[in-house]
Amino acid sequence: MTESPATDDSAETSASEGPWYAGITRYQWLVLVIASAGWVFDVYEGQIFNITRNDMLAELVGGEEAEIKKYGEFFLGVFLLGGTVGGLAAGSLADRYGRRPIMMITILMYSVFSGLTYFATELWHVAALRFLVAMGVGGEWAVAASLVSEIFPARARAYASGIFHGSSVLGTVMAALVGMAVDADWRYAYLVGVAPALLILWVRVAVKEPEQWKAKAAQGRSAQLGSFKDLLFNPKWNRNAFFGMLLAAVGLGTFWSVVVATQDLAKELLVDSGVTLDIAKQEAKFAYGIIQTIGGGLGLFAFGPLCARFGRRRAFIGMQLAAFLIVPITCYGPQTYQQLLYVLPLYGFLTLGIHAGYAIYFPELFPTHLRATGTSFCFNGGRVLAVPVLFFSGWLKGDSGMDYRLAVSSLASLFLVGACVMLFLPETNKQELPD
Repeated sequence: MTESPATDDSAETSASEGPWYAGITRYQWLVLVIASAGWVFDVYEGQIFNITRNDMLAELVGGEEAEIKKYGEFFLGVFLLGGTVGGLAAGSLADRYGRRPIMMITILMYSVFSGLTYFATELWHVAALRFLVAMGVGGEWAVAASLVSEIFPARARAYASGIFHGSSVLGTVMAALVGMAVDADWRYAYLVGVAPALLILWVRVAVKEPEQWKAKAAQGRSAQLGSFKDLLFNPKWNRNAFFGMLLAAVGLGTFWSVVVATQDLAKELLVDSGVTLDIAKQEAKFAYGIIQTIGGGLGLFAFGPLCARFGRRRAFIGMQLAAFLIVPITCYGPQTYQQLLYVLPLYGFLTLGIHAGYAIYFPELFPTHLRATGTSFCFNGGRVLAVPVLFFSGWLKGDSGMDYRLAVSSLASLFLVGACVMLFLPETNKQELPD
Protein backbone atom coordinates (compact mmCIF):
# COMPACT_ATOMS: atom_id res chain seq x y z
CA MET A 1 0.00 0.00 0.00
CA THR A 2 1.30 3.46 -0.89
CA GLU A 3 1.62 5.75 2.07
CA SER A 4 -0.36 8.96 1.61
CA PRO A 5 1.26 12.34 2.11
CA ALA A 6 0.92 13.62 5.66
CA THR A 7 0.02 17.15 6.69
CA ASP A 8 0.11 19.03 9.96
CA ASP A 9 -3.34 17.70 10.81
CA SER A 10 -2.81 14.10 9.81
CA ALA A 11 0.58 13.89 11.47
CA GLU A 12 -0.75 14.40 15.00
CA THR A 13 -0.18 11.16 16.85
CA SER A 14 -0.16 9.80 20.34
CA ALA A 15 3.62 10.26 20.27
CA SER A 16 3.25 14.04 20.56
CA GLU A 17 4.72 13.91 24.06
CA GLY A 18 7.81 12.03 22.89
CA PRO A 19 10.83 13.25 20.89
CA TRP A 20 10.11 15.54 17.95
CA TYR A 21 10.67 12.77 15.39
CA ALA A 22 8.24 10.32 17.02
CA GLY A 23 5.43 9.46 14.61
CA ILE A 24 7.02 11.15 11.59
CA THR A 25 6.03 9.12 8.51
CA ARG A 26 8.24 7.74 5.76
CA TYR A 27 6.74 10.20 3.31
CA GLN A 28 7.60 13.15 5.54
CA TRP A 29 11.20 11.95 5.82
CA LEU A 30 11.29 11.48 2.03
CA VAL A 31 10.14 15.05 1.39
CA LEU A 32 12.77 16.33 3.82
CA VAL A 33 15.50 14.37 2.02
CA ILE A 34 14.41 15.57 -1.44
CA ALA A 35 14.06 19.20 -0.33
CA SER A 36 17.45 19.05 1.37
CA ALA A 37 19.10 17.53 -1.71
CA GLY A 38 17.78 20.38 -3.83
CA TRP A 39 19.06 22.92 -1.32
CA VAL A 40 22.49 21.26 -1.14
CA PHE A 41 22.96 21.82 -4.86
CA ASP A 42 21.45 25.31 -4.55
CA VAL A 43 24.24 26.20 -2.16
CA TYR A 44 26.85 24.48 -4.29
CA GLU A 45 25.88 26.71 -7.23
CA GLY A 46 26.37 29.82 -5.11
CA GLN A 47 29.49 28.73 -3.25
CA ILE A 48 31.38 27.37 -6.24
CA PHE A 49 31.68 30.90 -7.59
CA ASN A 50 32.92 32.21 -4.24
CA ILE A 51 35.60 29.49 -4.19
CA THR A 52 36.64 29.71 -7.86
CA ARG A 53 36.15 33.41 -8.51
CA ASN A 54 39.80 34.39 -7.99
CA ASP A 55 40.95 31.92 -10.63
CA MET A 56 38.05 32.73 -12.95
CA LEU A 57 38.54 36.48 -12.77
CA ALA A 58 42.32 36.23 -12.98
CA GLU A 59 41.77 34.58 -16.37
CA LEU A 60 38.97 36.86 -17.59
CA VAL A 61 40.11 40.19 -16.13
CA GLY A 62 43.83 39.83 -15.52
CA GLY A 63 45.94 39.55 -12.42
CA GLU A 64 45.13 42.89 -10.77
CA GLU A 65 44.05 42.08 -7.20
CA ALA A 66 41.87 45.19 -6.85
CA GLU A 67 40.03 44.39 -10.11
CA ILE A 68 39.46 40.80 -9.04
CA LYS A 69 37.97 41.91 -5.72
CA LYS A 70 35.81 44.56 -7.40
CA TYR A 71 34.34 42.24 -10.01
CA GLY A 72 34.00 39.46 -7.47
CA GLU A 73 31.71 41.61 -5.33
CA PHE A 74 29.91 42.86 -8.47
CA PHE A 75 29.04 39.33 -9.61
CA LEU A 76 27.85 38.45 -6.13
CA GLY A 77 25.50 41.43 -6.45
CA VAL A 78 24.31 40.12 -9.81
CA PHE A 79 23.69 36.74 -8.19
CA LEU A 80 21.58 38.33 -5.47
CA LEU A 81 19.51 40.21 -8.03
CA GLY A 82 18.92 37.07 -10.07
CA GLY A 83 17.85 35.20 -6.96
CA THR A 84 15.37 37.96 -6.19
CA VAL A 85 13.73 37.88 -9.60
CA GLY A 86 13.56 34.09 -9.74
CA GLY A 87 12.53 33.72 -6.12
CA LEU A 88 9.66 36.19 -6.26
CA ALA A 89 8.34 34.65 -9.47
CA ALA A 90 8.69 31.06 -8.25
CA GLY A 91 7.07 31.77 -4.88
CA SER A 92 3.95 33.24 -6.44
CA LEU A 93 3.77 30.51 -9.10
CA ALA A 94 4.15 27.79 -6.45
CA ASP A 95 1.16 29.17 -4.55
CA ARG A 96 -0.86 29.31 -7.78
CA TYR A 97 0.13 26.08 -9.52
CA GLY A 98 1.60 23.87 -6.82
CA ARG A 99 4.91 23.19 -5.11
CA ARG A 100 6.03 20.24 -7.23
CA PRO A 101 6.09 21.68 -10.80
CA ILE A 102 7.82 24.89 -9.77
CA MET A 103 10.44 22.97 -7.80
CA MET A 104 11.20 20.95 -10.94
CA ILE A 105 11.54 24.05 -13.12
CA THR A 106 13.85 25.86 -10.70
CA ILE A 107 16.16 22.84 -10.32
CA LEU A 108 16.39 22.56 -14.11
CA MET A 109 17.28 26.24 -14.40
CA TYR A 110 20.19 26.29 -12.01
CA SER A 111 21.54 22.98 -13.33
CA VAL A 112 21.61 23.93 -17.02
CA PHE A 113 22.97 27.44 -16.64
CA SER A 114 25.64 26.35 -14.19
CA GLY A 115 26.89 23.85 -16.77
CA LEU A 116 26.95 26.50 -19.47
CA THR A 117 29.35 28.56 -17.35
CA TYR A 118 32.03 26.11 -18.52
CA PHE A 119 31.96 27.92 -21.88
CA ALA A 120 32.15 31.50 -20.50
CA THR A 121 34.91 33.60 -22.10
CA GLU A 122 33.73 37.15 -21.37
CA LEU A 123 32.64 39.00 -18.25
CA TRP A 124 29.14 39.52 -19.62
CA HIS A 125 28.83 35.76 -20.12
CA VAL A 126 29.52 35.25 -16.42
CA ALA A 127 27.11 38.02 -15.43
CA ALA A 128 24.24 36.61 -17.54
CA LEU A 129 24.78 33.02 -16.46
CA ARG A 130 25.15 33.87 -12.76
CA PHE A 131 21.89 35.83 -12.99
CA LEU A 132 20.06 32.85 -14.54
CA VAL A 133 21.57 30.33 -12.12
CA ALA A 134 20.47 32.56 -9.25
CA MET A 135 16.90 32.68 -10.59
CA GLY A 136 16.70 28.92 -10.15
CA VAL A 137 18.47 28.92 -6.80
CA GLY A 138 16.28 31.66 -5.31
CA GLY A 139 13.10 30.01 -6.53
CA GLU A 140 13.87 26.47 -5.35
CA TRP A 141 14.61 27.48 -1.75
CA ALA A 142 11.29 29.24 -1.15
CA VAL A 143 9.27 26.38 -2.62
CA ALA A 144 11.16 23.69 -0.70
CA ALA A 145 11.00 25.62 2.58
CA SER A 146 7.23 26.03 2.23
CA LEU A 147 6.79 22.37 1.37
CA VAL A 148 8.73 21.15 4.41
CA SER A 149 6.84 23.45 6.77
CA GLU A 150 3.49 22.22 5.44
CA ILE A 151 4.36 18.53 5.61
CA PHE A 152 5.63 18.44 9.22
CA PRO A 153 3.48 18.99 12.34
CA ALA A 154 3.99 22.03 14.57
CA ARG A 155 5.96 20.13 17.23
CA ALA A 156 8.52 18.97 14.64
CA ARG A 157 8.57 21.90 12.24
CA ALA A 158 11.51 23.84 13.69
CA TYR A 159 13.67 20.71 13.79
CA ALA A 160 12.76 19.56 10.26
CA SER A 161 13.11 23.00 8.71
CA GLY A 162 16.40 23.48 10.54
CA ILE A 163 17.69 20.20 9.11
CA PHE A 164 16.51 21.25 5.65
CA HIS A 165 18.42 24.51 5.73
CA GLY A 166 21.32 23.04 7.67
CA SER A 167 21.94 20.60 4.83
CA SER A 168 23.40 23.57 2.98
CA VAL A 169 26.69 22.83 4.74
CA LEU A 170 27.04 19.79 2.47
CA GLY A 171 26.79 22.07 -0.56
CA THR A 172 29.54 24.30 0.80
CA VAL A 173 31.80 21.35 1.59
CA MET A 174 31.12 19.88 -1.85
CA ALA A 175 32.04 23.19 -3.47
CA ALA A 176 35.23 23.41 -1.39
CA LEU A 177 36.29 19.87 -2.30
CA VAL A 178 35.54 20.38 -5.98
CA GLY A 179 37.31 23.74 -5.92
CA MET A 180 40.42 22.19 -4.43
CA ALA A 181 40.25 19.26 -6.86
CA VAL A 182 40.05 21.39 -10.00
CA ASP A 183 42.54 23.95 -8.65
CA ALA A 184 42.94 26.67 -11.32
CA ASP A 185 40.86 24.72 -13.89
CA TRP A 186 37.72 26.43 -12.62
CA ARG A 187 35.53 25.55 -15.61
CA TYR A 188 35.20 21.90 -14.58
CA ALA A 189 33.70 22.91 -11.24
CA TYR A 190 30.65 24.29 -13.06
CA LEU A 191 30.08 21.08 -14.99
CA VAL A 192 29.47 19.36 -11.65
CA GLY A 193 26.53 21.75 -11.23
CA VAL A 194 24.63 19.88 -13.94
CA ALA A 195 24.21 16.84 -11.66
CA PRO A 196 21.10 18.05 -9.75
CA ALA A 197 19.07 17.87 -12.95
CA LEU A 198 18.63 14.20 -12.01
CA LEU A 199 16.63 15.34 -8.96
CA ILE A 200 13.80 16.36 -11.26
CA LEU A 201 12.87 12.72 -11.85
CA TRP A 202 12.75 12.06 -8.10
CA VAL A 203 10.59 15.12 -7.45
CA ARG A 204 8.24 14.14 -10.27
CA VAL A 205 7.71 10.62 -8.93
CA ALA A 206 7.84 11.06 -5.15
CA VAL A 207 6.51 14.50 -4.16
CA LYS A 208 2.79 15.16 -3.73
CA GLU A 209 1.07 18.47 -3.19
CA PRO A 210 0.28 19.24 0.49
CA GLU A 211 -3.36 18.82 1.49
CA GLN A 212 -3.51 22.43 2.73
CA TRP A 213 -2.54 23.75 -0.69
CA LYS A 214 -4.95 21.43 -2.53
CA ALA A 215 -7.80 22.66 -0.33
CA LYS A 216 -6.96 26.28 -1.13
CA ALA A 217 -6.52 25.54 -4.85
CA ALA A 218 -10.00 24.00 -4.91
CA GLN A 219 -11.42 27.40 -3.97
CA GLY A 220 -10.17 28.85 -7.27
CA ARG A 221 -9.64 32.58 -7.72
CA SER A 222 -11.41 33.42 -4.47
CA ALA A 223 -8.42 32.01 -2.58
CA GLN A 224 -6.12 34.76 -3.98
CA LEU A 225 -3.37 32.21 -4.52
CA GLY A 226 0.06 33.85 -4.74
CA SER A 227 -1.38 37.38 -4.72
CA PHE A 228 1.27 40.05 -4.13
CA LYS A 229 -1.56 42.53 -3.65
CA ASP A 230 -2.93 40.53 -0.73
CA LEU A 231 0.58 40.07 0.69
CA LEU A 232 1.71 43.68 0.47
CA PHE A 233 -1.52 45.61 1.10
CA ASN A 234 -3.31 43.41 3.60
CA PRO A 235 -2.29 44.74 7.06
CA LYS A 236 -2.65 41.23 8.41
CA TRP A 237 0.40 40.11 6.42
CA ASN A 238 2.37 43.08 5.09
CA ARG A 239 4.08 43.91 8.41
CA ASN A 240 5.50 40.38 8.54
CA ALA A 241 6.53 40.62 4.90
CA PHE A 242 8.47 43.87 5.20
CA PHE A 243 10.20 43.15 8.50
CA GLY A 244 10.93 39.60 7.37
CA MET A 245 12.60 41.07 4.30
CA LEU A 246 14.77 43.28 6.50
CA LEU A 247 15.77 40.29 8.61
CA ALA A 248 16.81 38.34 5.51
CA ALA A 249 18.71 41.35 4.15
CA VAL A 250 20.87 41.36 7.28
CA GLY A 251 21.66 37.66 6.92
CA LEU A 252 22.34 37.76 3.19
CA GLY A 253 24.32 40.99 3.36
CA THR A 254 26.50 39.71 6.18
CA PHE A 255 26.92 36.33 4.53
CA TRP A 256 28.48 37.69 1.36
CA SER A 257 30.39 40.50 3.07
CA VAL A 258 31.33 38.99 6.45
CA VAL A 259 30.90 35.21 6.59
CA VAL A 260 32.89 34.50 3.41
CA ALA A 261 35.50 37.15 4.20
CA THR A 262 37.63 34.71 6.16
CA GLN A 263 38.90 33.16 2.94
CA ASP A 264 40.72 36.39 2.08
CA LEU A 265 41.66 36.89 5.74
CA ALA A 266 43.35 33.48 5.76
CA LYS A 267 45.07 34.17 2.46
CA GLU A 268 46.51 37.46 3.73
CA LEU A 269 47.82 35.82 6.91
CA LEU A 270 49.55 33.12 4.87
CA VAL A 271 51.07 35.51 2.35
CA ASP A 272 52.32 37.77 5.15
CA SER A 273 54.04 34.74 6.70
CA GLY A 274 55.93 34.03 3.48
CA VAL A 275 53.72 31.39 1.87
CA THR A 276 53.45 31.60 -1.93
CA LEU A 277 50.20 32.98 -3.34
CA ASP A 278 49.16 29.71 -5.02
CA ILE A 279 49.57 27.72 -1.82
CA ALA A 280 47.90 30.47 0.19
CA LYS A 281 44.83 30.30 -2.07
CA GLN A 282 44.52 26.55 -1.58
CA GLU A 283 44.97 26.76 2.18
CA ALA A 284 42.44 29.61 2.38
CA LYS A 285 39.89 27.45 0.54
CA PHE A 286 40.43 24.73 3.12
CA ALA A 287 40.10 27.17 6.04
CA TYR A 288 36.84 28.63 4.79
CA GLY A 289 35.31 25.72 2.90
CA ILE A 290 36.07 22.97 5.42
CA ILE A 291 37.10 24.26 8.87
CA GLN A 292 34.73 27.23 9.09
CA THR A 293 31.97 25.36 7.30
CA ILE A 294 32.03 22.58 9.89
CA GLY A 295 31.29 25.17 12.57
CA GLY A 296 28.73 26.83 10.36
CA GLY A 297 26.98 23.52 9.77
CA LEU A 298 26.80 22.88 13.51
CA GLY A 299 25.30 26.35 13.92
CA LEU A 300 22.67 25.68 11.26
CA PHE A 301 21.65 22.35 12.76
CA ALA A 302 21.64 23.82 16.27
CA PHE A 303 19.39 26.73 15.38
CA GLY A 304 16.26 24.56 15.04
CA PRO A 305 16.52 23.16 18.57
CA LEU A 306 17.37 26.66 19.84
CA CYS A 307 14.21 28.02 18.20
CA ALA A 308 12.14 25.21 19.71
CA ARG A 309 13.66 25.69 23.16
CA PHE A 310 13.82 29.48 23.47
CA GLY A 311 11.43 30.68 20.78
CA ARG A 312 12.14 32.22 17.39
CA ARG A 313 12.70 35.80 18.57
CA ARG A 314 15.16 35.07 21.38
CA ALA A 315 17.10 32.61 19.23
CA PHE A 316 17.55 35.16 16.43
CA ILE A 317 18.44 38.02 18.75
CA GLY A 318 20.92 36.01 20.81
CA MET A 319 22.71 34.53 17.80
CA GLN A 320 23.05 37.89 16.04
CA LEU A 321 24.46 39.62 19.11
CA ALA A 322 27.01 36.82 19.48
CA ALA A 323 27.90 37.08 15.78
CA PHE A 324 28.55 40.80 16.15
CA LEU A 325 31.08 40.06 18.89
CA ILE A 326 32.91 37.17 17.23
CA VAL A 327 33.78 39.02 14.01
CA PRO A 328 36.32 41.55 15.38
CA ILE A 329 37.71 38.84 17.69
CA THR A 330 38.40 36.67 14.64
CA CYS A 331 39.76 39.54 12.56
CA TYR A 332 42.21 40.85 15.15
CA GLY A 333 42.86 37.95 17.53
CA PRO A 334 44.69 35.27 15.49
CA GLN A 335 48.22 36.22 14.46
CA THR A 336 48.94 33.06 12.49
CA TYR A 337 47.06 30.79 10.11
CA GLN A 338 46.99 27.99 12.70
CA GLN A 339 45.48 30.29 15.31
CA LEU A 340 42.84 31.36 12.81
CA LEU A 341 41.87 27.72 12.21
CA TYR A 342 41.09 27.36 15.93
CA VAL A 343 38.67 30.31 15.86
CA LEU A 344 36.93 29.67 12.54
CA PRO A 345 34.53 26.92 13.73
CA LEU A 346 33.04 29.28 16.33
CA TYR A 347 33.01 32.10 13.79
CA GLY A 348 31.06 29.90 11.38
CA PHE A 349 28.68 28.69 14.09
CA LEU A 350 27.69 32.20 15.18
CA THR A 351 27.67 34.05 11.86
CA LEU A 352 25.93 31.36 9.79
CA GLY A 353 23.52 29.74 12.26
CA ILE A 354 20.72 32.29 11.81
CA HIS A 355 20.24 31.26 8.18
CA ALA A 356 18.47 28.06 9.24
CA GLY A 357 15.98 30.33 10.97
CA TYR A 358 14.72 31.71 7.67
CA ALA A 359 13.45 28.29 6.58
CA ILE A 360 11.90 27.80 10.03
CA TYR A 361 10.42 31.24 10.57
CA PHE A 362 9.29 32.73 7.25
CA PRO A 363 6.74 30.02 6.30
CA GLU A 364 5.18 30.45 9.76
CA LEU A 365 4.42 34.11 9.10
CA PHE A 366 1.98 33.58 6.21
CA PRO A 367 -1.22 31.64 5.36
CA THR A 368 -1.34 28.72 2.91
CA HIS A 369 -2.37 30.77 -0.13
CA LEU A 370 0.57 33.15 0.44
CA ARG A 371 3.11 30.87 2.11
CA ALA A 372 5.57 30.42 -0.76
CA THR A 373 4.94 33.98 -1.95
CA GLY A 374 5.58 35.48 1.48
CA THR A 375 8.53 33.23 2.23
CA SER A 376 10.08 34.12 -1.12
CA PHE A 377 9.36 37.83 -0.67
CA CYS A 378 11.16 37.86 2.68
CA PHE A 379 14.17 35.84 1.59
CA ASN A 380 14.56 37.10 -1.96
CA GLY A 381 13.37 40.62 -1.28
CA GLY A 382 16.15 40.62 1.27
CA ARG A 383 18.53 39.96 -1.61
CA VAL A 384 17.58 43.32 -3.17
CA LEU A 385 18.36 45.16 0.06
CA ALA A 386 21.59 43.18 0.37
CA VAL A 387 22.87 44.25 -3.06
CA PRO A 388 23.93 47.77 -1.92
CA VAL A 389 25.70 46.09 1.00
CA LEU A 390 27.67 44.00 -1.50
CA PHE A 391 28.62 47.00 -3.60
CA PHE A 392 29.56 48.97 -0.47
CA SER A 393 31.50 45.97 0.83
CA GLY A 394 33.48 45.75 -2.41
CA TRP A 395 34.37 49.43 -2.20
CA LEU A 396 35.21 49.25 1.51
CA LYS A 397 37.51 46.24 1.08
CA GLY A 398 39.13 47.49 -2.11
CA ASP A 399 39.06 51.08 -3.36
CA SER A 400 38.57 52.76 0.05
CA GLY A 401 42.03 51.73 1.21
CA MET A 402 40.66 50.64 4.59
CA ASP A 403 42.42 47.81 6.39
CA TYR A 404 40.66 44.56 5.46
CA ARG A 405 40.12 43.51 9.07
CA LEU A 406 38.57 46.84 9.99
CA ALA A 407 36.31 46.74 6.94
CA VAL A 408 34.96 43.29 7.85
CA SER A 409 34.52 44.22 11.51
CA SER A 410 32.61 47.36 10.52
CA LEU A 411 30.27 45.39 8.27
CA ALA A 412 29.47 43.09 11.21
CA SER A 413 27.47 45.94 12.78
CA LEU A 414 24.64 44.80 10.49
CA PHE A 415 24.01 41.97 12.96
CA LEU A 416 22.86 44.60 15.47
CA VAL A 417 20.31 45.81 12.91
CA GLY A 418 19.00 42.24 12.60
CA ALA A 419 18.60 41.93 16.36
CA CYS A 420 16.52 45.13 16.41
CA VAL A 421 14.33 43.95 13.51
CA MET A 422 13.24 40.90 15.52
CA LEU A 423 11.60 43.20 18.06
CA PHE A 424 8.96 44.05 15.43
CA LEU A 425 8.11 40.47 14.43
CA PRO A 426 5.78 37.99 16.20
CA GLU A 427 6.68 34.84 18.12
CA THR A 428 5.44 31.72 16.30
CA ASN A 429 6.94 28.99 18.47
CA LYS A 430 4.66 25.93 18.92
CA GLN A 431 1.85 27.53 16.88
CA GLU A 432 0.03 25.94 13.95
CA LEU A 433 0.61 27.44 10.50
CA PRO A 434 -1.88 30.21 9.67
CA ASP A 435 -4.50 29.05 7.19
